[in-house]
Amino acid sequence: MKAARSAPALTLLLLLLVGCGSPADGQESAPPPAPSATGAPADPTDAAWAQLMTPMNESAVALLSLAADRSGDTAVRRWAAGLRTSQNGELDRLRPLLARMGLPDTNVHEGHHMPGMVTADDLARARALEGAAFDRFLVERIGGHLRQTAQVSRSETGAGTRPDAKRLAAALVSARRAEIARLPAPSGAPG
Repeated sequence: MKAARSAPALTLLLLLLVGCGSPADGQESAPPPAPSATGAPADPTDAAWAQLMTPMNESAVALLSLAADRSGDTAVRRWAAGLRTSQNGELDRLRPLLARMGLPDTNVHEGHHMPGMVTADDLARARALEGAAFDRFLVERIGGHLRQTAQVSRSETGAGTRPDAKRLAAALVSARRAEIARLPAPSGAPG
């Protein structure tokens, strides 16, 4: 049974290590999890998941926010606004979880290139696009975000130990399933 439990934890750890790339200039790797409010250290799997999901959602919200001014498709703008609200709602649940774990609400993955993470370069590129080109870029990048965060959250549901973190991860997996099904096909998309 322990080997079965270790496989998802190892998968999550490998996703985090492989996806991070090099830290930004002058940054050290993330510190170990701090003790929680109860004095016990946060479980490394739960901490890694919460510390990854928070900046992933924050960067997705930043990209989704650009749709109001850059999208050329009313349906894409409406979809992006709804998803932005949903992602902000998740952040409203992730930040208190970080606090309960005794972890800072800072991006320990700043400057890392992670699968599914909307990067500063992505945001700069999105600001240079408009209309159908922006819509295609938005849907592609957010689709990657949704798929990756679903995968990482599935790993948390199997390998995490905190019931509150596992419940939130399970809710995110369900939300991602529905969100992926609603990914729009922007007008002007190559067929």
